[in-house]
Amino acid sequence: MGSVTTKKHANGLDYVEVNTALCQARIFLQGAQIDHFQPVGKPPLLWVSSADDYQPGNGIRGGVPVCWPWFGMSSEANFPQHGFARTRVWALESVEMRNQLVDLRFSLTISEEDKVFWPHNTQVNVLFTLGETLSISLINTNLGDVPVSLTQALHSYFPIEDIHQLKATGFSGAQYIEFAKGPYPQTTDDVLFDRETDRVYTNLGPVQHLHTPKGIIEVSRENSRSAVLWNPWIEKSTRLARFNDNDYLTMVCLEAANVLEDKLTLAPGESHSLITHIRWAD
Repeated sequence: MGSVTTKKHANGLDYVEVNTALCQARIFLQGAQIDHFQPVGKPPLLWVSSADDYQPGNGIRGGVPVCWPWFGMSSEANFPQHGFARTRVWALESVEMRNQLVDLRFSLTISEEDKVFWPHNTQVNVLFTLGETLSISLINTNLGDVPVSLTQALHSYFPIEDIHQLKATGFSGAQYIEFAKGPYPQTTDDVLFDRETDRVYTNLGPVQHLHTPKGIIEVSRENSRSAVLWNPWIEKSTRLARFNDNDYLTMVCLEAANVLEDKLTLAPGESHSLITHIRWAD
């Protein structure tokens, strides 16, 4: 069937290691952040910068950081970018093995300190389903008696080997904001990369593909009409923490999201699951 083992990184971060007949994976309790997923017999599906030193308190530069309960910069001064969930320690609530698949469910308790950022009565979980495909569900439930609004993203980093050879497809019919300008209509189905790209897409179909020299990565979403496509290119790479100057050549982010007009508003008692599925398509 396989094994699920809790271990400790040399720098002190606890993580869960998964080994099955279908895949290998590693998920850190800090941020409920997966940094490694590899189907058996195929290349890894996630990218992490070699400059990241896995220090407690820093989100890992790669894998799939959880941006919650807001994406990007908050409207409130001095609130952390992309929320606080990615630097907090989550609890591993349950592990279930079924038909060679592994389900791992994590929960985040909102501390008194974090209630300054998030004073709402909500429950948040992350569910990982690991097999030949990686599925991640970010689950929100409003336990209070008033509506709650939030934005969020599963900030997935992908290994693409050579940014100059990457073609991203599946964008026809969408529109995007870039560098605080737009919205612009997406006039082609594909996106090529020759500069910094930082697009927030809305009205986006549920499936995109990353055509790389090693194969095609399929990224699909549920309960999401928005996504982020990002590569920092040359100049911004020199300013990023835990990121090598030339890392832009080998990575791209394509992030399942609920942002802009796709932001999430939960009625009292309502739940919502933002889901992404990631696999090699060929």
